[in-house]
Amino acid sequence: MSEAVDLGFDPDALRAKYREERDKRLREDGNDQYIEVTGQFSHYIEDPYLDEEIERAPLTDEVEIAIIGGGFGGLLAGARLREAGLENIRMIEKGGEFGGTWYWNRYPGAACDIESYVYLPLLEETGYVPPKKYIDGADILEYSKTIARKYDLYRDVLFQTEVQEVHWDEDASRWVIRTNRGDAFKARFLVMSNGPLNRPKLPGIPGIDDYKGHTFHTSRWDYGYTGGDASGGLSGLKGRKVGIIGTGATAVQCVPHLAEGADELYVFQRTPSSIDERNDRPTDMTWWESQKPGWHQERMDNFNTLVSGGVAEQDLVNDGWTEIIRNLLLLVQSEEDSGLSMEELMEKMEIADFQKMESIRARVDAIVNDPETAEHLKPYYRQFCKRPCFHDDYLPAFNRDNVTLVDTNGKGVERITEKGVVANGVEYELDCIVFGTGFEVGTDYQRRCGYEIHGRSGESLSEHWKDGARTFHGLHIHGFPNLFMMGHTQTGFTANYPHALNEQSRHIGYIITRTQAGNHNVVEASAEAEQQWVDTIVSLARMNEKFLADCTPGYYNNEGDPLARSLQDANYGAGPVAFFKVLEDWREEGLMRGLDLDAG
Repeated sequence: MSEAVDLGFDPDALRAKYREERDKRLREDGNDQYIEVTGQFSHYIEDPYLDEEIERAPLTDEVEIAIIGGGFGGLLAGARLREAGLENIRMIEKGGEFGGTWYWNRYPGAACDIESYVYLPLLEETGYVPPKKYIDGADILEYSKTIARKYDLYRDVLFQTEVQEVHWDEDASRWVIRTNRGDAFKARFLVMSNGPLNRPKLPGIPGIDDYKGHTFHTSRWDYGYTGGDASGGLSGLKGRKVGIIGTGATAVQCVPHLAEGADELYVFQRTPSSIDERNDRPTDMTWWESQKPGWHQERMDNFNTLVSGGVAEQDLVNDGWTEIIRNLLLLVQSEEDSGLSMEELMEKMEIADFQKMESIRARVDAIVNDPETAEHLKPYYRQFCKRPCFHDDYLPAFNRDNVTLVDTNGKGVERITEKGVVANGVEYELDCIVFGTGFEVGTDYQRRCGYEIHGRSGESLSEHWKDGARTFHGLHIHGFPNLFMMGHTQTGFTANYPHALNEQSRHIGYIITRTQAGNHNVVEASAEAEQQWVDTIVSLARMNEKFLADCTPGYYNNEGDPLARSLQDANYGAGPVAFFKVLEDWREEGLMRGLDLDAG
């Protein structure tokens, strides 16, 4: 009996279909297809949520630790440093409140797409009970404030403040931080947590500056125009024709609300998202109260292991994220010989992935009434080529008479005119265009964070990284003392990003307290340790090359050309579980290996 008959599908046919769909979306311009939100587009990064501007005098004082960023990364760094007994901490945040991604993204329907019991950090520490499995963005924003209050991070925070330049003062052994508010203060240690989803990107569509109607980016939602709030009720769109460009995770959440509010909604699609069922439900308090101390870390570790391709005795989360590994285990258990080689295991993983995506495509057929629309909404790629989505109202929205899917066969919108959008040779006249086009991920670090960093010799980080990122453990940079970077470059990449930030925060807290306890003035990665880590990153990055190259274009694979970026810019290729173990073993060794400590 053939493999195709056993499975109900032909793997070779699917592989060919995946290649065909990928190839039609490949573009020579890659990341250059997007334009920077500067000049005439600068209003796309303005803050629409401020009630009033905070007035204060410029600061020229000194603090022990400065943390740039008030999202989960900055909050976790502040929390773990507070737990370590460190009090002299200053937070710097360009928004008007803590929250980071959840401060900026307040579009209707914004919600967590990973269950809140693993996504939200510090649940045991704060005692917070998420109201439901997938918590709304507004509640996440409020929870961010809860963390800040719990760890007294409001004590010395600079809201509405953007860092413009940072440089190392060799004589003082301090970082000098200059901001748009005239500040020029010093900090002994600097933690940078700018976040990967903070700078909106716009597609470089011809004529984008010609359009005469209303526009905004989903991360700066204009409720003054649409009416309503994050829960929906967009009454301001009555009588209007609206178009949304982009069908990623954000659009999946806001399209149902646009569909309810607008007279006509046109959804312009280049690549369909994978839409699994959400099946949201209130938190079961009996279950919640039965949890034993340490349950939160155990649940996060369990989820991380499974979505990273590992094996655990039990699937604690048991949802669409972890289904592939369940399929894989069933396939392997059915083998007469369980001693599979790595190549054989990867083949089984591909089959498990095919099974999962076949079920995703079957779900489209079961929900969407029009066969042609349904076909266009089917994703043909491996599940983790793009961030999978979980929603119960997105696909049904295309059954509404006022909603039109404009599939561009992988090419994207052709151009924008004074009146609307041209796709497939047809002009769609619109009153409003919503850009659900995501954030800058693959651009230069300095461009994404919005400021330059100058290290010990005056060398900028851009210069130091001109041939690719260079770090030790993704956190330290040679020539940039007392500096800690939080993010995903050269670290373990996780679907549950706050988990990675939590591990990094613990590591940073350990190093700073060890440095202080030893009366050391500075801590800095040695040149040798940095080079060894770069070599490790490059060697492990090759593990993911084929998978990423075979994926449909997106920010996960540098818009279809993963090799265009230096292999040095990759994540830790052995996965986040292995990376977290590297950090844990390093701490347990206790030798601060790879770091130079100068006596104060």
